[in-house]
Amino acid sequence: MNSIEWTFQLRFIVALALGLLIGLERESNKSKHKELILGGIRTFPIISMLGFGCAWLFQLGVTAMLPLGLLSICALASISYYSKIQTEHWGVTSEVSALLTFVIGALALLVDIWAAMTLGIINAMLLSEKAGLESFVEKLDRSEFTAVLKFLLVTLIILPVLPNQNFTQFELNPSKIWQIVILVSSIGFVGYLLSKFLGPKVGMWLSGLVGGLVSSTAVSIAYGRVAQKNPQQAQSALQATVLASSVMYLRILVLVFIINPVIVYSLWWKLLLLSIIGVGLSLIKTNAGKNVESNGKEFQQLQNPFELRPAMVFAILFVALSIITKLAKQYIGSQGLLSLSAIVGLSDVDPFILSLIQGTQIDIPLITSAIIIAAMSNTIIKGIYFGYFAPTLRLKTAERFGILAMAHIPLLFL
Repeated sequence: MNSIEWTFQLRFIVALALGLLIGLERESNKSKHKELILGGIRTFPIISMLGFGCAWLFQLGVTAMLPLGLLSICALASISYYSKIQTEHWGVTSEVSALLTFVIGALALLVDIWAAMTLGIINAMLLSEKAGLESFVEKLDRSEFTAVLKFLLVTLIILPVLPNQNFTQFELNPSKIWQIVILVSSIGFVGYLLSKFLGPKVGMWLSGLVGGLVSSTAVSIAYGRVAQKNPQQAQSALQATVLASSVMYLRILVLVFIINPVIVYSLWWKLLLLSIIGVGLSLIKTNAGKNVESNGKEFQQLQNPFELRPAMVFAILFVALSIITKLAKQYIGSQGLLSLSAIVGLSDVDPFILSLIQGTQIDIPLITSAIIIAAMSNTIIKGIYFGYFAPTLRLKTAERFGILAMAHIPLLFL
């Protein structure tokens, strides 16, 4: 398929369309809120065309037109803002958007078209999602935000100075270890935010889906307590727990793909199959209660992955399991490594699996089997956790987690 040739005419159409998109959003906002807003459906396309025209003249050699055009829009935005503050309207969003629209129109001609399209679309999205963004900020816990800042600060300070070389006979690389911590924390933080802010809206079943990105083990304990305290929610809690366990396989697959994609070829279909089986089991309903919405309190068990304490615990576990794994390979052999997989799977599988896939000279069939065994062990312990807290659903819990655990066994021989 031939790529699009971005001619002068097509670039002009893109500049006009992006101006119309931004102008449409501003016009709808002005009509809805009756606010004093700079421009609307006509003004912003004109500003975009002005930017395009100034860029055209710039290419023709009239280089002063581009900065003069930008200064003219700055003057227009200043007058508009001065008029707004006279009526005690302090927002400057429309004025800044007008400046950006001029830039977008110019970029549509001067640079790769994706730059103008990206800026225009993101600008329109930010303008239209004002209420959602403000609601997000209101829900944001100050301590959580501070924890993220501390983690990022430590990362920016620590990562550049960590030596990127192997130490000891266990080939421990400080820089790579901390990079893995950042990777796992980032994936977990996405799920943490989704579970925190979407959990009460999307229902308990889907809350388990996003909670599984953080820690399916923590979700099984949290929802087990929900089922214990609220028997009418036990069915939904069980479904959410099984679904969170299903997400674990996809999370492992993503981590393996990023760290050592060579292993993915022999592993991806197995983990995907297990995830599909888990999702199917989570859809099965019983008569133990109705599927109700989540109130968000169950996720109090989930820790912010960007806090320093869980990040450091993960790093320590990763180093310890890396050493234990290499010792097991060296002195006990493959059977010892598989036994270790079953034991370690009773806690947290991520640091163990990531320690397994380090390096280039690895036994892929052995590592694949070890990952499957660790995942099976972790699945069993999550069923035990949930069944302990929810005695009325112990039989159903044993059935579903038992089926999911048994599904791992044939995959060891394929």
